[in-house]
Amino acid sequence: MTEKEKMERGEWHDANFDEELLAQRAKAEALCHDFNMAKPGGNAQLDALKSLLDTDLPQGLTVLSPVYYGSKTSFGKGCFVNHGCYFMDGGSITFGDNVFIGPFCGFYTASHPLKAKDRNLGLEKALPIVVGDNCWFGANVSVLQGVTIGSGCVIAAGSVVTEDLPDNVVAAGVPAVVKKAIEQ
Repeated sequence: MTEKEKMERGEWHDANFDEELLAQRAKAEALCHDFNMAKPGGNAQLDALKSLLDTDLPQGLTVLSPVYYGSKTSFGKGCFVNHGCYFMDGGSITFGDNVFIGPFCGFYTASHPLKAKDRNLGLEKALPIVVGDNCWFGANVSVLQGVTIGSGCVIAAGSVVTEDLPDNVVAAGVPAVVKKAIEQ
């Protein structure tokens, strides 16, 4: 089994030294560079984003530069991504429709071994992140690997989401906890 196949299965894999994964990351970094350096809203920027996401862009998607990574990230219709967001997507990251992402948010599908010996081998495990429809992430929110966030959630600025959240809640803190329900 290749390291990429292990990664896609959510197993420990060599993320730092495997040539196939390094090439995939280099391609994503180059496309992010092209996107970030292009005229905002211009054809070159849109083409770079299409290439990065490897799909047609959903209706109403807005992504402001700079953005980092994102080759296994998918967005629903009407999503908005503010400046400076980071999508570490060795595991996939999926956003539903009408998700608003504040500036400097990070979505991190990877984790590393606790033992330095194993970490130094370049091992990593990547688990997907899934976000439902109609969510809002305040500035500087971090979402960690394997988390599913239900539809209609609001995540307060500066929060770190480490566990799944149900539909229609406000979550805040480090780690983020449910503060109240939202009547939709």
